[in-house]
Amino acid sequence: MKLIILAFCLGFPFLSLVSQPSQNKLNVLGRKGYELSIQNTPNKELLNLEKIIPEILLDIKYATPDNFTKQVIYKEAKAFARKPVAEALRKANLEFSQLGYSIKIFDAYRPYRATVKFFEIVGDTRYVASPKNGSRHNKGCAIDLTLVDTKTKRELPMPTEYDSFRKEAWAEAPVSDPEILKNRTTLIQVLSKYGFRVNKTEWWHYDFLDCFGFEVLDIPFEELE
Repeated sequence: MKLIILAFCLGFPFLSLVSQPSQNKLNVLGRKGYELSIQNTPNKELLNLEKIIPEILLDIKYATPDNFTKQVIYKEAKAFARKPVAEALRKANLEFSQLGYSIKIFDAYRPYRATVKFFEIVGDTRYVASPKNGSRHNKGCAIDLTLVDTKTKRELPMPTEYDSFRKEAWAEAPVSDPEILKNRTTLIQVLSKYGFRVNKTEWWHYDFLDCFGFEVLDIPFEELE
């Protein structure tokens, strides 16, 4: 108890948060809890998106220093999502392929510990989730992505670079370039058909809406396969 009080007084709310799970009520599962959950509900399994959708490209920014933290967050450059999310994304990519495009993924399932680190660095819930609640990324129900040309593998022009904190990155920000507007609109409209909703401050971030009952997870990629 003394540790909890001291942490609060010194201005470390997250330490206090972790030390009082009964007040937080956030259920964060590790490997064992996750395995038990998928035994009871197989639909909760995290699937490797490269195996489910071989046509997609990966550019996992947090496995490199090329991200807003300038730090390597993940040990492996992989992308996972819950089974219904992966299946919906596969269907969306089939439609994109008919338009001559394919999905490139920047991030998908994100271990809870990464969300904690992001919040320590930024602390702005418009752009990063609060550890108090976790995020849909932590639940395996959010994807950060863009589109590439199927033939050239080059990214389609979009309003900003990935992980931009500028207002131009907002999903409904005015766009003067008709090609960029078309690309952003195509991305939003097609994904919305398959149960995804764009984040209002990030044109690349899509939440899968049917995420009820999926817990926050804190399992590193290397423990998933």
